[in-house]
Amino acid sequence: MKDVSLEGGTEHRDRFVAELGRWREVRGLSRAALARLMGYHRSYVSKVAGGSEPASREFAMAADEVLNSGGALWRAWTEQHAKNTRMPTRAATSIHPAAPDGPGDPGGALVVEHDHATLSYEDGVYRATMRRLLHNGGTQPITRYLIRISVDRYPGDPQRSNALYRNDPLTWDEIGLQAWHGQDRAVPMRWTVQQDRDAFKEVWLQFSAADQHFPLYPGESTWIEYTYTVSDTKWGHWFQRAVRLPTQRLSVTLEFPASVGPSVWGLHTSMSAESMPFQNSIRERAEGDGITYSWSTEDPPLHGRYRLEWAFGKPVRQPQQAAVITASQTMSQLGVVQDGNPILRRTARSFDLPAEAEDACRVVTELAAAARRISAAHTFGKGIGVSAPQIGIDRAAAVVVPPGSDSAVTLLNPEVVETSTEKDEQYEGCLSFFDVRCLVGRALAIHVRHTDIDGTDRITVFERGMARLVAHEIDHLNGVLCKDHLRPGIKPIPVEHYRETGRNWKY
Repeated sequence: MKDVSLEGGTEHRDRFVAELGRWREVRGLSRAALARLMGYHRSYVSKVAGGSEPASREFAMAADEVLNSGGALWRAWTEQHAKNTRMPTRAATSIHPAAPDGPGDPGGALVVEHDHATLSYEDGVYRATMRRLLHNGGTQPITRYLIRISVDRYPGDPQRSNALYRNDPLTWDEIGLQAWHGQDRAVPMRWTVQQDRDAFKEVWLQFSAADQHFPLYPGESTWIEYTYTVSDTKWGHWFQRAVRLPTQRLSVTLEFPASVGPSVWGLHTSMSAESMPFQNSIRERAEGDGITYSWSTEDPPLHGRYRLEWAFGKPVRQPQQAAVITASQTMSQLGVVQDGNPILRRTARSFDLPAEAEDACRVVTELAAAARRISAAHTFGKGIGVSAPQIGIDRAAAVVVPPGSDSAVTLLNPEVVETSTEKDEQYEGCLSFFDVRCLVGRALAIHVRHTDIDGTDRITVFERGMARLVAHEIDHLNGVLCKDHLRPGIKPIPVEHYRETGRNWKY
């Protein structure tokens, strides 16, 4: 007979297995690929995913982190685990998901009074400096604290990231981890390795040094600080803060050279809501040769995730010669997948709505954010469209912003079901090869079947410029590029020869 307090029952396994399968689908990962990312044996992952083996607490935490589920996987495990052990859900979710409670472990007693992170970038290297004011609200002294270092160079392309870290894993030498205890880095802290994987590290910071111990006693507060470095060849253009302990204040500072032309935005994911833009703005301040971005929030929800992303829009100027950046390079730096990436030639996976409504909302939010940052870098007089494959997401979703409007049209599972016989030819630009323009023939009106978030199918008629924009994005979802429509003998023209930039369509 199994001890359900450790293993859970069938209901727990079914709930977690379903959630695990859903997030594997969202990220496009096989069981074998997930096993490599998590650092688990393939057979164990297959058994958990198939429901024949219960997921351990550590497995649930690692899966939530690797699949970036915003706490959904951890919630599925803890809520059902609480039911099976006849414990209230609140008690289960209030436990710090770092390790089982034990002597000297934080458990549910530790509160973060202030969590401040600074990420700076210089000469191709990122340095993260984390400062936390910790308070022991429990009855036992705390002697160690768990930290995590996780990197993903290509978050929209897991296979590419996996290959990168498999061939060139993150090492302790290059990280150069250092930690201190006290307000002014008074005492260095020892640390021990909990997990060591190619792109993910876990470390216990010990409340002790070579010749002394300084446990955090009940009712006391103390500052800790740690810092590490990662080269930009292994660090993607994002920095995520996950709220794993009750936290009173969370703040982040990003420091970039002005010469790289940074642009910064933020997304928040909680356990009860899909990914959304930050509720309060990110402040920008120029300081000498650098630009500083600051953001903070009070009382962030437990398991909430705050993700800052950025793009570099200008080249670093070298002495006596300015580097030249092309239109396609600009789009690549803004997060647009470029021609040659296999995802642009695949048929995107449809959404099962309303069952996958949360996934669809998350993808649409990321598309809208992409459209905003791209529009800030270029004038689109003819409107703009972005498909999910163009930002590395293999799902059937796109947004189209009409000319002269700020309101986006959202398309989920779109399909052209009827076209007008009347057509015209006009030049189109594609964000995935933005250095050229293609003369493409399109129907002046199209009937498009698409699905609402609640699962309702509807048909919308688009005409003229909007018909062209929508048809272009639907092509992307079917693995078709606008240059595929060129008539024989007609070639794309360089963008420098195109004279209609910033102007509306002509009819």
